[in-house]
Amino acid sequence: MDWMKPIAKTEIPEGNEWLYEVKYDGFRCKLKWVDKDDITLMSKNNYDILKKFPEINHWCKENYEHFQSKLPLELDGELVILNHFYQANFEQIQMRGRLQNVDRIEKQANQRPATFMVFDITEINGNKLHQENLSLRKQHLHQLMESIPGDVLKCVETFTSISAIQEVVFSSKSEGIVAKREKSTYQKGKKHADWFKIKNWRVIQGILTEYNPSNEYFTVNVLKEDGLMNIGSCKHGLSKDSIQMLKKLFKEQGDYMDGIYHLPPAITSMINTLDLYDQKLREPEFKKIDPSISYTECTLDKLQLDIAQLPGSIEVSHTEKYLWPNVFTKKDLLVYLREISPWMLPFLRNRALTIIRCPDGISKESFFQKNLPDYAPSYLSSHASHEDEIVCNHVEGIVWLANHGSIEYHLPFQRIGHVTPLEIVFDLDPPDREHFALAVRAAKLLKEILDNLELVSYVKTSGNKGLQVYIPIREGSMTYEETSLFTEAIAKTIERAYPDDFTTERMKKKRNNRLYLDYVQHGKDKTLIAPYSPRRTEEGTVSTPLYWYELNEDLDPAAFTIGNVLHRLQQSGCPFEGYQAMHEQQHMGKILQLVRSR
Repeated sequence: MDWMKPIAKTEIPEGNEWLYEVKYDGFRCKLKWVDKDDITLMSKNNYDILKKFPEINHWCKENYEHFQSKLPLELDGELVILNHFYQANFEQIQMRGRLQNVDRIEKQANQRPATFMVFDITEINGNKLHQENLSLRKQHLHQLMESIPGDVLKCVETFTSISAIQEVVFSSKSEGIVAKREKSTYQKGKKHADWFKIKNWRVIQGILTEYNPSNEYFTVNVLKEDGLMNIGSCKHGLSKDSIQMLKKLFKEQGDYMDGIYHLPPAITSMINTLDLYDQKLREPEFKKIDPSISYTECTLDKLQLDIAQLPGSIEVSHTEKYLWPNVFTKKDLLVYLREISPWMLPFLRNRALTIIRCPDGISKESFFQKNLPDYAPSYLSSHASHEDEIVCNHVEGIVWLANHGSIEYHLPFQRIGHVTPLEIVFDLDPPDREHFALAVRAAKLLKEILDNLELVSYVKTSGNKGLQVYIPIREGSMTYEETSLFTEAIAKTIERAYPDDFTTERMKKKRNNRLYLDYVQHGKDKTLIAPYSPRRTEEGTVSTPLYWYELNEDLDPAAFTIGNVLHRLQQSGCPFEGYQAMHEQQHMGKILQLVRSR
């Protein structure tokens, strides 16, 4: 099987003849589809890996009629497990590729399905397309993929602007960029000047302490509280002269033991890497040896900030300050919000933000802020008619706010300048965490009612002691008066059915340890904590989206913190995936009939 391979490059080619794509981190594959039962998924090593990814096979068979007239066809792309649309999870796809047990493969395919991100088509209806130019092949591909259901096969997005692709890759922390000449034919190998790959490097600082002459690798370390921490090894990237100088230094001044030369911490370098997996650098390359950096500057905290890729326009300060006493520092907040931003920003986009700032930590003075400060950068307000309000649409905005001690992020239910809600939300507020089981029970009752109304709903922790149930709706489909009728009717239905456990009583002293069904909180210009926002709790908890199946007696709302929510996302995916699309897809018939017949 012929493969056109991109050539590594450091600079992005410019000009009208170039198209740009996000580079995904997965397995390069070709899907060869001849008939309903003749499907292969070939890896670059010419292995058919379809049995390891049965979700691809199932999807093809389910959608056979849609594609039948176009067969045989051959699609070129990247097989990935997506964190979100522009970022793949290399660790997860590697794990899937290693599985052998059929039952485990099927289980993983159901829990965290792979996606085939298609970027080219080399055959359609039996006609080879290798000699057609890329723009024509893209036309064939987009026509083929129009209106296909599900998320198993997706088209890689094509950009014509360098600045647009750079913004997407940086904000999404994608692997890199692929530049393709618009008129290029599909050629075998790398004997061309038409496809180039440019990696989205994270640049880190490390200490070189060991040289292994048997494989010519240098060990890279950073400093942490109890000494040196090994973060991997590096060999490539330096000139021949620089490498020889480095080897000579280790051989002449190092201690030789067990086949390895050792030096005390002194030599520092800047290193390009794609990420940090299991505390080891991924695909590291030397950028340069840098004597101007003291080895004491090469710390674990500095590594975590560099891996996070904070916007260069923001100079962060006092990163060592504890915002949650003895638990999390300002560095932890900055890293968390930068890393979580691809999932959190879609909820913040074009909404007037209310923040709670704790510049000296949650145990000191804190204050709400709705108005944009005079010294704030322009990217925190994008609406001329609402220039006094905080609007956070970009990663720069959320990092800037975090750098100024903003811990909590509260949102209205409508977009700025609009008067109708984007969602309906029930706030389930137990008297304390000891009664959290009441929130779990109330959420399950709510879901049963909403399912009967054919409404897709989502659930998250409040980040404190309760749960919140979300129903995305089409913008303009309901007024706040109508959503208020609905939330009140549902809340009082549950209250009447279980008066000993649930109440709509607003006065706390009259609730008698019952859960408060807060339907009043859903209203115009009222706010609720944003998905993935940190909270001012002693544990550093997060308002965390959940899968419905996770609601059980053992669920602990304090278990989700800024220290583990990102890892949870990467391992299990986002329970709110598909939320934004559901605004348009939600079936509104029964709910509209209910509120408009009253």
